[in-house]
Amino acid sequence: MDQLNGSRREFLATTGMVAGAALAAQAGLATSAYAQGDDVIRIGLVGSGGRGTGAARDALSTDHNVKLVAVGDVFEDRANRAVGSIKGGLGDKGSKVDVAPDKVFFGFDAFKKVIDSGVDLVILATPPGFRPQQFEYAINAGKHVFMEKPVATDAPGVRQVLAASKLAKEKNLKVGCGLQRHHDIGYIETINRIKDGQIGDVIAMRAYWNNAGVWEPPLKRENAKSEMEYQMRNWYYYNWLCGDHIVEQHIHNLDVCNWVKGDYPVRANGMGGRQVRVDKRYGEIYDHHCVEFEYKDGSRTYSQCRHIPNTWNQVSEFVHGSKGTSNPSGSITAAGNDWRYRGPRPNPYVVEHDDLLKAIKGGVAYNEADNGAYSTMTSILGRMATYSGKVIEWNDALNSQISLFPKELTWDADMPVKPDSEGNYPIATPGVTKVV
Repeated sequence: MDQLNGSRREFLATTGMVAGAALAAQAGLATSAYAQGDDVIRIGLVGSGGRGTGAARDALSTDHNVKLVAVGDVFEDRANRAVGSIKGGLGDKGSKVDVAPDKVFFGFDAFKKVIDSGVDLVILATPPGFRPQQFEYAINAGKHVFMEKPVATDAPGVRQVLAASKLAKEKNLKVGCGLQRHHDIGYIETINRIKDGQIGDVIAMRAYWNNAGVWEPPLKRENAKSEMEYQMRNWYYYNWLCGDHIVEQHIHNLDVCNWVKGDYPVRANGMGGRQVRVDKRYGEIYDHHCVEFEYKDGSRTYSQCRHIPNTWNQVSEFVHGSKGTSNPSGSITAAGNDWRYRGPRPNPYVVEHDDLLKAIKGGVAYNEADNGAYSTMTSILGRMATYSGKVIEWNDALNSQISLFPKELTWDADMPVKPDSEGNYPIATPGVTKVV
């Protein structure tokens, strides 16, 4: 536990890493040789769904000398569609897609084939349950990594990511993580002002991801070849793959609150359940969570995330200080000292790739994996609190031995969660469900 706490403290000094890495790279630090001995950064994509193809387009939209040279997905149809989809969205930069037919991979080992195909940088954008093993494999193979958030769905996965992150630093490998608000100039400028004391001491924060929800499960049970295929095609609704929407989406808001505090919570309590999305096709996740996160100085984040149509929509964060308040996306309200960010605002989904690529070319230290892991753990802590109905301590949560991941990855694998004879999945019950 001491080692984990040390890594936790170590990250708190890295909030300004992005700006520092970009400046150092621009200063002309020596570039490293890439896989083919030239200055092209060859990118491989693992996970070719909507976020994966979007992340690839974002990376290729930068002005760097980059090429997409390999694509992989567990599903053959998705892998085959990805190349055309990515190229079609790039306009005059479509020539940056250079994927030969024999560099399109599918199956459970597709990620290994992409990573081992001669790439310099791999984008990991599968459902997050796969992230720990894929990140670990990429770092062991000596690859730079951009991985989407969240980076795990359970505590063993978080610890696996932290261990691989430590190795990445030792190998001088660069790691980006898809918490793009850290690359949004409006957030950066506002949070810097909060840290400079413009609203005084931070007393409390509010975080919201409330909307109607995401896509409906696309695969019907009668059309699934196996339970594994059924859950993977409908991945958002199963915790081993998604982590519940408090982890998969609300992580963005909780990450901002951690950023403001420069720390992570010490405990949480909360409540949640399934009130509207109750049909068995919605798997095992809740449709609402409400969590109170406590930091070591006694301040708190009050958190809501809800997937219920025809209710109040809000996706934002608010900070309450002793001298004022802030919406950290770009405004401060303080007596006689109001401020709003009005400058240019480049697309942070592209900027996060630009910053990573600058660090790779500049050869400077750059690692967002620790924060990705701890903000993922914050979200998992919230799920543990709502599922159990108990106060959950950070250290107990982080050291939980409960793994959600299947023991094997095959189409006929024994699944970690199974339906009953009616097709219904077990749902977490506060006061009964064990989470640590």
